[in-house]
Amino acid sequence: MSGNERAYKTHGIVLRARNLGEADKIFTLFTGEHGKIDAVGKGVRRAKSQLSGKLEFMSEAALTMHRGRNLDIITGAQIERARWAAIVAPAGFATAHVLAELVDAFCELDFAMPEIYALLRGALQALARSSEPAIIVPRFELRLLVALGLGPACDTCVRCGNSLAGEAAWADVEAGGLACERCRPHRADTLSLAAPDVTNFRGLAAGPGGAVQPETLATPASARAVEAFLLWQLGKRPKSSKLLEELAHA
Repeated sequence: MSGNERAYKTHGIVLRARNLGEADKIFTLFTGEHGKIDAVGKGVRRAKSQLSGKLEFMSEAALTMHRGRNLDIITGAQIERARWAAIVAPAGFATAHVLAELVDAFCELDFAMPEIYALLRGALQALARSSEPAIIVPRFELRLLVALGLGPACDTCVRCGNSLAGEAAWADVEAGGLACERCRPHRADTLSLAAPDVTNFRGLAAGPGGAVQPETLATPASARAVEAFLLWQLGKRPKSSKLLEELAHA
């Protein structure tokens, strides 16, 4: 493969970075064209590096890349959207870390996911506009599951198939969706949703042209249900969510 064939361009959002050697960093980037990529920024920790300051957390950049044997190399970067001002406050910073952690955990390396890239961009824009950034998290979590093909059924009962329109329901995480009250087991620990919560849950799951905007507030019951489905798929709570809870109780 020639040098020209190894070179390519893409647009990426920085999910995280870790030091490598004395002056380099390995960046985990999420791109629309190539999915998640781990790439090296050579010399980026040196003050005179051309990449210095262009690959901050959650910044979006136009990237020039070179395919390496093990890791690709970032040879150039131009900032398209610097988001540090939006996430410098504790609530914004914690929320951005939840978004980054979820995309990093769910998305495989080198698997193109343009819908998720657009979802992440939209969530970051909503975060920058909101005085309470954490309110975007349930919608993002649910839309991420939908984009991955893991979204819970919420139009009809996942057990009997009856419509949930105007009905109360409960979150049946094992079955993968909402279930009607008639199919509910006699347990006190089931996640109940009143009829307005079901409508809210369905709205949160709707796509860009759906009934709600990315920053729409989830009801407490909807937020709990979304979290339950997320934990079932992820197998653990995002570490960053602990900081969000601490800030909420501060």
